[in-house]
Amino acid sequence: MTALKNAATTKLKTTRVVIVDDHEVVRIGLRAVLNLTPGIKVVGQTPFMKEATSLCLRLRPDVALLDIRLPDGSGIEAARAILSDSPGTKVLFLTSFADSHTVTEAILSGAHGYVLKDISSKGLVRAIRTIAAGHTLIDPRLVDHSQPWLMTHRSSTKRIKRPLLSPQEQRLLPLVADGLTNREIAIALRLSEKTVKNYLAKLCTKLKIGRRSQLAAFYAASFKGSGGPFASSSPQDSALSADRINGIDKPENKA
Repeated sequence: MTALKNAATTKLKTTRVVIVDDHEVVRIGLRAVLNLTPGIKVVGQTPFMKEATSLCLRLRPDVALLDIRLPDGSGIEAARAILSDSPGTKVLFLTSFADSHTVTEAILSGAHGYVLKDISSKGLVRAIRTIAAGHTLIDPRLVDHSQPWLMTHRSSTKRIKRPLLSPQEQRLLPLVADGLTNREIAIALRLSEKTVKNYLAKLCTKLKIGRRSQLAAFYAASFKGSGGPFASSSPQDSALSADRINGIDKPENKA
Protein backbone atom coordinates (compact mmCIF):
# COMPACT_ATOMS: atom_id res chain seq x y z
CA MET A 1 0.00 0.00 0.00
CA THR A 2 2.80 2.42 0.92
CA ALA A 3 4.66 1.61 -2.30
CA LEU A 4 1.54 2.39 -4.37
CA LYS A 5 1.05 5.67 -2.51
CA ASN A 6 4.66 6.69 -3.10
CA ALA A 7 4.38 5.82 -6.79
CA ALA A 8 1.26 7.96 -7.12
CA THR A 9 2.95 10.86 -5.34
CA THR A 10 5.99 10.64 -7.62
CA LYS A 11 3.73 10.67 -10.68
CA LEU A 12 1.92 13.77 -9.45
CA LYS A 13 5.21 15.59 -8.96
CA THR A 14 6.43 15.15 -12.55
CA THR A 15 7.73 18.50 -13.80
CA ARG A 16 6.58 19.30 -17.33
CA VAL A 17 9.04 21.38 -19.37
CA VAL A 18 8.92 23.31 -22.65
CA ILE A 19 12.29 24.02 -24.30
CA VAL A 20 12.75 27.21 -26.32
CA ASP A 21 16.14 27.48 -28.03
CA ASP A 22 17.19 28.53 -31.53
CA HIS A 23 19.70 25.68 -31.93
CA GLU A 24 18.22 22.32 -32.87
CA VAL A 25 21.14 20.33 -31.49
CA VAL A 26 20.73 22.07 -28.13
CA ARG A 27 17.02 21.27 -28.03
CA ILE A 28 17.69 17.63 -28.90
CA GLY A 29 20.39 17.35 -26.26
CA LEU A 30 18.32 19.00 -23.56
CA ARG A 31 15.31 16.86 -24.37
CA ALA A 32 17.39 13.68 -24.18
CA VAL A 33 18.93 14.60 -20.83
CA LEU A 34 15.71 15.80 -19.23
CA ASN A 35 13.55 12.91 -20.44
CA LEU A 36 16.06 10.50 -18.89
CA THR A 37 15.68 12.29 -15.54
CA PRO A 38 13.06 10.81 -13.20
CA GLY A 39 10.31 13.29 -12.44
CA ILE A 40 10.95 15.54 -15.47
CA LYS A 41 9.21 15.33 -18.84
CA VAL A 42 9.73 17.53 -21.90
CA VAL A 43 6.28 18.19 -23.35
CA GLY A 44 7.22 20.61 -26.12
CA GLN A 45 10.03 22.42 -27.88
CA THR A 46 10.42 25.26 -30.36
CA PRO A 47 13.02 27.73 -31.65
CA PHE A 48 10.46 30.53 -32.03
CA MET A 49 9.25 33.22 -29.64
CA LYS A 50 5.64 33.29 -30.86
CA GLU A 51 5.32 29.53 -30.88
CA ALA A 52 6.78 29.40 -27.36
CA THR A 53 3.92 31.58 -26.12
CA SER A 54 1.26 29.47 -27.83
CA LEU A 55 2.87 26.22 -26.67
CA CYS A 56 2.87 27.34 -23.06
CA LEU A 57 -0.71 28.59 -23.33
CA ARG A 58 -1.82 25.24 -24.75
CA LEU A 59 0.35 22.84 -22.73
CA ARG A 60 0.59 24.77 -19.43
CA PRO A 61 4.06 23.42 -18.56
CA ASP A 62 5.53 23.81 -15.10
CA VAL A 63 8.74 25.31 -16.48
CA ALA A 64 9.62 27.10 -19.71
CA LEU A 65 13.34 26.82 -20.44
CA LEU A 66 14.25 29.86 -22.56
CA ASP A 67 17.26 31.12 -24.46
CA ILE A 68 17.69 34.87 -24.90
CA ARG A 69 18.17 35.11 -28.67
CA LEU A 70 15.45 33.60 -30.86
CA PRO A 71 14.95 33.85 -34.64
CA ASP A 72 11.75 35.90 -34.44
CA GLY A 73 12.42 37.93 -31.32
CA SER A 74 13.75 37.87 -27.80
CA GLY A 75 13.43 35.29 -25.08
CA ILE A 76 12.75 38.19 -22.74
CA GLU A 77 9.69 39.16 -24.79
CA ALA A 78 8.65 35.50 -24.75
CA ALA A 79 9.02 35.41 -20.96
CA ARG A 80 6.74 38.40 -20.52
CA ALA A 81 4.11 36.88 -22.80
CA ILE A 82 4.31 33.44 -21.17
CA LEU A 83 4.05 34.83 -17.65
CA SER A 84 1.05 36.91 -18.71
CA ASP A 85 -0.81 34.20 -20.63
CA SER A 86 0.23 31.17 -18.58
CA PRO A 87 0.83 32.44 -15.01
CA GLY A 88 1.24 28.92 -13.65
CA THR A 89 4.38 28.43 -15.76
CA LYS A 90 7.78 29.29 -14.26
CA VAL A 91 10.41 30.78 -16.58
CA LEU A 92 14.04 29.71 -16.39
CA PHE A 93 16.58 31.29 -18.73
CA LEU A 94 19.33 28.99 -19.98
CA THR A 95 21.67 31.05 -22.11
CA SER A 96 25.25 32.05 -22.84
CA PHE A 97 24.52 35.76 -22.38
CA ALA A 98 26.11 37.03 -19.18
CA ASP A 99 26.21 40.80 -19.75
CA SER A 100 24.61 42.91 -17.03
CA HIS A 101 22.02 44.56 -19.28
CA THR A 102 20.63 41.26 -20.58
CA VAL A 103 20.56 39.60 -17.16
CA THR A 104 18.85 42.60 -15.61
CA GLU A 105 16.22 42.78 -18.35
CA ALA A 106 15.58 39.06 -17.96
CA ILE A 107 15.12 39.33 -14.22
CA LEU A 108 12.87 42.35 -14.53
CA SER A 109 10.73 40.51 -17.07
CA GLY A 110 9.49 38.45 -14.13
CA ALA A 111 11.55 35.33 -14.85
CA HIS A 112 12.12 32.96 -11.96
CA GLY A 113 15.70 32.01 -12.78
CA TYR A 114 18.77 32.63 -14.93
CA VAL A 115 21.61 30.14 -15.48
CA LEU A 116 24.42 29.91 -18.03
CA LYS A 117 24.80 27.18 -20.64
CA ASP A 118 28.04 25.88 -19.19
CA ILE A 119 26.07 24.59 -16.22
CA SER A 120 26.36 20.82 -15.76
CA SER A 121 23.41 18.57 -16.54
CA LYS A 122 23.11 17.83 -12.84
CA GLY A 123 23.07 21.53 -12.05
CA LEU A 124 20.42 22.19 -14.70
CA VAL A 125 18.17 19.46 -13.34
CA ARG A 126 18.56 20.94 -9.88
CA ALA A 127 17.75 24.40 -11.25
CA ILE A 128 14.59 23.16 -12.98
CA ARG A 129 13.42 21.38 -9.84
CA THR A 130 14.16 24.45 -7.74
CA ILE A 131 12.15 26.67 -10.09
CA ALA A 132 9.29 24.18 -10.27
CA ALA A 133 9.16 24.04 -6.47
CA GLY A 134 8.40 27.77 -6.37
CA HIS A 135 11.86 29.15 -5.65
CA THR A 136 13.74 31.79 -7.60
CA LEU A 137 17.41 31.42 -8.48
CA ILE A 138 20.27 33.01 -10.35
CA ASP A 139 23.68 31.69 -11.29
CA PRO A 140 25.85 33.00 -8.42
CA ARG A 141 28.55 34.08 -10.88
CA LEU A 142 26.18 36.74 -12.19
CA VAL A 143 25.19 38.35 -8.91
CA ASP A 144 27.90 41.01 -8.74
CA HIS A 145 26.98 42.49 -12.12
CA SER A 146 23.50 41.20 -12.91
CA GLN A 147 21.35 43.95 -11.49
CA PRO A 148 22.51 47.48 -12.28
CA TRP A 149 19.17 48.73 -10.99
CA LEU A 150 20.48 47.84 -7.55
CA MET A 151 23.38 50.22 -8.08
CA THR A 152 20.94 53.13 -8.12
CA HIS A 153 19.78 52.00 -4.70
CA ARG A 154 23.29 51.72 -3.25
CA SER A 155 23.80 55.49 -3.10
CA SER A 156 20.59 55.85 -1.11
CA THR A 157 20.95 52.72 1.00
CA LYS A 158 21.18 54.59 4.27
CA ARG A 159 18.07 56.62 3.49
CA ILE A 160 16.15 53.49 2.52
CA LYS A 161 17.37 51.44 5.44
CA ARG A 162 16.38 53.85 8.20
CA PRO A 163 13.83 56.55 7.35
CA LEU A 164 11.75 54.47 4.91
CA LEU A 165 11.81 50.97 6.37
CA SER A 166 10.17 50.40 9.71
CA PRO A 167 11.96 48.26 12.35
CA GLN A 168 9.57 45.40 11.61
CA GLU A 169 10.25 45.66 7.88
CA GLN A 170 14.00 45.61 8.57
CA ARG A 171 13.56 42.44 10.61
CA LEU A 172 11.45 40.88 7.87
CA LEU A 173 13.79 41.60 4.95
CA PRO A 174 16.62 39.17 5.87
CA LEU A 175 14.08 36.41 6.47
CA VAL A 176 12.77 36.87 2.93
CA ALA A 177 16.36 36.81 1.65
CA ASP A 178 16.99 33.57 3.55
CA GLY A 179 14.13 31.94 1.66
CA LEU A 180 11.56 31.64 4.43
CA THR A 181 7.91 31.28 3.45
CA ASN A 182 5.27 33.66 4.77
CA ARG A 183 4.24 31.06 7.34
CA GLU A 184 7.82 30.59 8.54
CA ILE A 185 8.33 34.35 8.75
CA ALA A 186 5.09 34.67 10.72
CA ILE A 187 6.29 32.07 13.21
CA ALA A 188 9.74 33.65 13.51
CA LEU A 189 8.34 37.15 14.14
CA ARG A 190 5.27 35.95 16.07
CA LEU A 191 2.88 37.54 13.60
CA SER A 192 -0.08 36.29 11.58
CA GLU A 193 0.47 35.28 7.96
CA LYS A 194 -1.90 38.06 6.89
CA THR A 195 0.21 40.62 8.74
CA VAL A 196 3.37 39.30 7.07
CA LYS A 197 1.73 39.59 3.65
CA ASN A 198 0.73 43.17 4.43
CA TYR A 199 4.28 44.04 5.51
CA LEU A 200 5.70 42.48 2.35
CA ALA A 201 3.27 44.38 0.16
CA LYS A 202 4.24 47.67 1.81
CA LEU A 203 7.93 46.78 1.55
CA CYS A 204 7.62 46.06 -2.18
CA THR A 205 5.77 49.32 -2.70
CA LYS A 206 8.39 51.35 -0.81
CA LEU A 207 11.28 49.83 -2.71
CA LYS A 208 9.41 49.76 -6.03
CA ILE A 209 10.06 46.03 -6.26
CA GLY A 210 7.60 43.44 -7.52
CA ARG A 211 9.17 40.07 -6.70
CA ARG A 212 10.59 38.33 -3.65
CA SER A 213 13.76 37.55 -5.60
CA GLN A 214 14.32 41.28 -6.04
CA LEU A 215 13.82 41.83 -2.30
CA ALA A 216 16.46 39.18 -1.67
CA ALA A 217 18.80 40.79 -4.19
CA PHE A 218 18.22 44.22 -2.67
CA TYR A 219 19.07 42.88 0.78
CA ALA A 220 22.18 41.15 -0.57
CA ALA A 221 23.47 44.29 -2.29
CA SER A 222 22.39 46.97 0.16
CA PHE A 223 22.55 45.28 3.54
CA LYS A 224 24.99 42.38 3.29
CA GLY A 225 27.10 43.14 0.23
CA SER A 226 27.68 40.83 -2.71
CA GLY A 227 28.30 37.82 -0.46
CA GLY A 228 24.70 37.74 0.72
CA PRO A 229 22.09 35.06 0.09
CA PHE A 230 23.32 34.44 -3.45
CA ALA A 231 26.76 33.18 -2.35
CA SER A 232 27.59 29.62 -3.41
CA SER A 233 30.52 27.30 -2.97
CA SER A 234 30.00 25.56 -6.33
CA PRO A 235 29.11 28.13 -9.00
CA GLN A 236 30.04 25.87 -11.93
CA ASP A 237 27.11 23.51 -11.61
CA SER A 238 24.67 25.13 -9.24
CA ALA A 239 22.50 28.17 -8.80
CA LEU A 240 21.38 29.28 -5.38
CA SER A 241 17.74 29.60 -4.46
CA ALA A 242 16.94 33.18 -3.56
CA ASP A 243 13.35 32.92 -2.44
CA ARG A 244 10.29 30.82 -1.99
CA ILE A 245 7.29 32.13 -3.81
CA ASN A 246 4.68 31.37 -1.20
CA GLY A 247 2.45 34.31 -0.70
CA ILE A 248 3.42 37.45 -2.54
CA ASP A 249 4.70 37.76 -6.04
CA LYS A 250 3.27 41.08 -7.03
CA PRO A 251 1.90 43.27 -4.26
CA GLU A 252 -1.25 44.16 -6.11
CA ASN A 253 -2.57 40.63 -6.48
CA LYS A 254 -0.73 38.21 -4.21
CA ALA A 255 0.17 40.15 -1.12
